[in-house]
Amino acid sequence: MGYISVSGELSTEKVIERSRFITTSAHVEGEEQARAFIAKISERYKDATHNCYAYIADSTGNAPRFSDNGEPSGTAGMPILDVIKNKKLFCTAVVVTRYFGGIKLGAGGLVRAYSGCTAENLDMAEKVNYLPCEEYAFTVGYENVDLCNRYFSLSDCEVKNTEYLSDVTFTVAVKKELAEKFCSDLFDRLNGRVKISRLREFFFGFRM
Repeated sequence: MGYISVSGELSTEKVIERSRFITTSAHVEGEEQARAFIAKISERYKDATHNCYAYIADSTGNAPRFSDNGEPSGTAGMPILDVIKNKKLFCTAVVVTRYFGGIKLGAGGLVRAYSGCTAENLDMAEKVNYLPCEEYAFTVGYENVDLCNRYFSLSDCEVKNTEYLSDVTFTVAVKKELAEKFCSDLFDRLNGRVKISRLREFFFGFRM
Protein backbone atom coordinates (compact mmCIF):
# COMPACT_ATOMS: atom_id res chain seq x y z
CA MET A 1 0.00 0.00 0.00
CA GLY A 2 1.54 3.30 -1.07
CA TYR A 3 0.85 6.91 -0.23
CA ILE A 4 1.12 10.37 -1.80
CA SER A 5 3.23 13.18 -0.35
CA VAL A 6 4.99 16.33 -1.46
CA SER A 7 8.51 16.32 -2.81
CA GLY A 8 11.15 18.27 -0.91
CA GLU A 9 10.36 21.66 0.61
CA LEU A 10 8.31 24.50 -0.90
CA SER A 11 7.69 28.04 0.39
CA THR A 12 4.98 30.37 -0.88
CA GLU A 13 3.95 33.82 0.28
CA LYS A 14 0.73 35.84 0.35
CA VAL A 15 -0.43 39.14 1.90
CA ILE A 16 -3.94 39.21 3.37
CA GLU A 17 -5.21 42.44 4.93
CA ARG A 18 -1.62 43.62 5.45
CA SER A 19 -0.62 40.41 7.25
CA ARG A 20 2.18 38.51 5.55
CA PHE A 21 1.67 34.74 5.39
CA ILE A 22 4.57 32.45 4.47
CA THR A 23 3.62 28.82 3.93
CA THR A 24 6.28 26.11 3.94
CA SER A 25 5.54 22.46 3.21
CA ALA A 26 7.82 19.43 3.29
CA HIS A 27 7.93 15.65 3.07
CA VAL A 28 8.63 14.13 6.49
CA GLU A 29 9.00 10.53 7.60
CA GLY A 30 8.03 10.17 11.23
CA GLU A 31 7.46 12.45 14.22
CA GLU A 32 11.14 13.21 14.67
CA GLN A 33 11.54 14.62 11.16
CA ALA A 34 8.27 16.54 11.46
CA ARG A 35 9.31 18.18 14.74
CA ALA A 36 12.76 18.99 13.34
CA PHE A 37 11.19 20.64 10.27
CA ILE A 38 8.84 22.74 12.42
CA ALA A 39 11.73 23.79 14.66
CA LYS A 40 13.79 24.79 11.63
CA ILE A 41 11.02 26.93 10.14
CA SER A 42 10.18 28.47 13.52
CA GLU A 43 13.84 29.42 13.95
CA ARG A 44 13.99 30.81 10.41
CA TYR A 45 11.03 33.07 11.17
CA LYS A 46 11.59 33.52 14.90
CA ASP A 47 10.56 37.18 14.69
CA ALA A 48 7.12 36.27 13.26
CA THR A 49 3.90 36.78 15.18
CA HIS A 50 2.87 33.14 14.75
CA ASN A 51 4.30 29.92 13.33
CA CYS A 52 1.26 27.66 13.10
CA TYR A 53 1.57 24.12 11.84
CA ALA A 54 0.04 20.74 11.17
CA TYR A 55 1.40 17.45 9.98
CA ILE A 56 0.61 13.81 9.29
CA ALA A 57 3.90 12.10 9.99
CA ASP A 58 3.15 8.54 8.90
CA SER A 59 1.79 6.73 5.85
CA THR A 60 -1.51 5.72 7.43
CA GLY A 61 -2.82 8.98 8.93
CA ASN A 62 -2.51 7.77 12.51
CA ALA A 63 -0.16 10.52 13.70
CA PRO A 64 -1.81 13.91 13.02
CA ARG A 65 -0.62 16.89 15.06
CA PHE A 66 -1.35 20.61 14.89
CA SER A 67 -0.79 23.88 16.74
CA ASP A 68 -2.44 27.32 16.64
CA ASN A 69 0.74 28.85 18.14
CA GLY A 70 -1.09 31.72 19.81
CA GLU A 71 -3.87 32.26 17.30
CA PRO A 72 -7.44 31.76 18.64
CA SER A 73 -8.19 28.08 19.21
CA GLY A 74 -9.27 26.24 16.08
CA THR A 75 -8.43 29.02 13.63
CA ALA A 76 -5.02 27.91 12.33
CA GLY A 77 -3.64 24.43 13.11
CA MET A 78 -6.83 22.48 12.47
CA PRO A 79 -7.62 24.29 9.19
CA ILE A 80 -4.07 23.50 8.00
CA LEU A 81 -4.52 19.84 8.98
CA ASP A 82 -7.92 19.66 7.28
CA VAL A 83 -6.38 20.73 3.98
CA ILE A 84 -3.64 18.10 4.25
CA LYS A 85 -6.30 15.46 4.92
CA ASN A 86 -8.62 16.66 2.14
CA LYS A 87 -5.78 16.43 -0.36
CA LYS A 88 -5.11 12.87 0.85
CA LEU A 89 -1.46 13.56 1.63
CA PHE A 90 0.62 11.63 4.14
CA CYS A 91 4.10 12.11 5.60
CA THR A 92 3.53 15.81 5.00
CA ALA A 93 4.13 18.82 7.27
CA VAL A 94 3.05 22.43 6.76
CA VAL A 95 4.03 25.55 8.70
CA VAL A 96 2.15 28.79 8.04
CA THR A 97 4.08 31.79 9.36
CA ARG A 98 2.21 35.03 10.00
CA TYR A 99 3.60 38.53 10.38
CA PHE A 100 0.67 40.52 11.77
CA GLY A 101 -0.12 43.59 9.68
CA GLY A 102 -2.33 45.49 12.11
CA ILE A 103 -5.77 44.42 10.85
CA LYS A 104 -7.62 41.70 12.76
CA LEU A 105 -9.16 39.05 10.52
CA GLY A 106 -11.66 37.54 12.96
CA ALA A 107 -12.10 33.81 13.49
CA GLY A 108 -13.64 33.17 10.10
CA GLY A 109 -11.05 35.25 8.32
CA LEU A 110 -8.22 33.42 10.06
CA VAL A 111 -9.62 30.01 9.11
CA ARG A 112 -9.92 31.11 5.48
CA ALA A 113 -6.43 32.61 5.50
CA TYR A 114 -4.65 29.58 6.98
CA SER A 115 -6.59 27.01 4.97
CA GLY A 116 -6.31 29.05 1.77
CA CYS A 117 -2.56 29.58 2.09
CA THR A 118 -2.07 25.89 2.80
CA ALA A 119 -4.20 24.82 -0.17
CA GLU A 120 -2.37 27.14 -2.57
CA ASN A 121 1.01 25.89 -1.39
CA LEU A 122 0.11 22.21 -1.62
CA ASP A 123 -1.47 22.70 -5.05
CA MET A 124 1.84 24.12 -6.28
CA ALA A 125 4.00 21.46 -4.62
CA GLU A 126 5.26 18.56 -6.70
CA LYS A 127 3.48 15.36 -5.69
CA VAL A 128 5.27 12.05 -5.31
CA ASN A 129 3.76 8.59 -5.12
CA TYR A 130 5.63 6.63 -2.46
CA LEU A 131 5.35 2.90 -3.15
CA PRO A 132 6.72 -0.20 -1.41
CA CYS A 133 9.98 -0.91 -3.19
CA GLU A 134 12.96 -3.19 -3.05
CA GLU A 135 16.48 -1.94 -3.66
CA TYR A 136 18.96 -4.12 -5.51
CA ALA A 137 22.59 -3.97 -6.49
CA PHE A 138 23.24 -5.38 -9.96
CA THR A 139 26.93 -5.99 -10.67
CA VAL A 140 27.98 -6.64 -14.27
CA GLY A 141 31.05 -6.48 -16.50
CA TYR A 142 31.65 -3.40 -18.63
CA GLU A 143 30.57 -5.30 -21.75
CA ASN A 144 27.01 -5.47 -20.37
CA VAL A 145 26.63 -1.85 -19.24
CA ASP A 146 24.78 -0.68 -22.36
CA LEU A 147 22.40 -3.62 -22.23
CA CYS A 148 21.62 -2.86 -18.60
CA ASN A 149 21.05 0.83 -19.31
CA ARG A 150 18.63 0.00 -22.12
CA TYR A 151 16.77 -2.46 -19.90
CA PHE A 152 16.50 0.05 -17.06
CA SER A 153 15.35 2.85 -19.37
CA LEU A 154 12.48 0.68 -20.65
CA SER A 155 11.48 -0.61 -17.21
CA ASP A 156 9.46 0.86 -14.35
CA CYS A 157 12.40 1.44 -12.03
CA GLU A 158 14.70 4.17 -10.69
CA VAL A 159 18.47 3.93 -11.06
CA LYS A 160 19.76 5.56 -7.86
CA ASN A 161 23.49 5.14 -8.35
CA THR A 162 26.08 3.69 -10.74
CA GLU A 163 29.54 2.75 -9.44
CA TYR A 164 32.36 2.10 -11.88
CA LEU A 165 35.14 -0.04 -10.40
CA SER A 166 36.60 -3.30 -11.73
CA ASP A 167 32.97 -4.11 -12.53
CA VAL A 168 29.95 -1.83 -12.72
CA THR A 169 27.33 -1.86 -9.97
CA PHE A 170 23.89 -0.33 -10.50
CA THR A 171 21.79 0.46 -7.44
CA VAL A 172 18.18 0.28 -8.55
CA ALA A 173 14.81 0.77 -6.85
CA VAL A 174 12.03 -1.44 -8.16
CA LYS A 175 8.38 -1.54 -7.16
CA LYS A 176 7.94 -4.52 -4.86
CA GLU A 177 5.19 -6.10 -6.93
CA LEU A 178 7.44 -6.06 -10.02
CA ALA A 179 10.74 -6.96 -8.37
CA GLU A 180 10.79 -10.74 -8.90
CA LYS A 181 10.04 -10.52 -12.63
CA PHE A 182 12.35 -7.53 -13.04
CA CYS A 183 15.31 -9.49 -11.64
CA SER A 184 14.57 -12.70 -13.51
CA ASP A 185 14.16 -10.87 -16.84
CA LEU A 186 17.48 -9.07 -16.38
CA PHE A 187 19.18 -12.34 -15.43
CA ASP A 188 17.85 -13.96 -18.61
CA ARG A 189 18.86 -11.04 -20.83
CA LEU A 190 22.42 -11.21 -19.52
CA ASN A 191 22.54 -15.02 -19.67
CA GLY A 192 23.27 -15.10 -15.97
CA ARG A 193 26.27 -12.75 -16.19
CA VAL A 194 25.04 -10.56 -13.34
CA LYS A 195 25.37 -10.64 -9.58
CA ILE A 196 22.11 -9.66 -7.91
CA SER A 197 22.04 -8.51 -4.27
CA ARG A 198 18.84 -7.47 -2.51
CA LEU A 199 19.72 -4.52 -0.29
CA ARG A 200 16.55 -3.45 1.50
CA GLU A 201 12.80 -2.85 1.35
CA PHE A 202 11.47 0.68 1.74
CA PHE A 203 9.08 3.32 0.42
CA PHE A 204 10.47 5.13 -2.62
CA GLY A 205 9.03 8.24 -4.25
CA PHE A 206 8.05 8.02 -7.91
CA ARG A 207 7.13 11.33 -9.54
CA MET A 208 3.51 11.48 -10.64
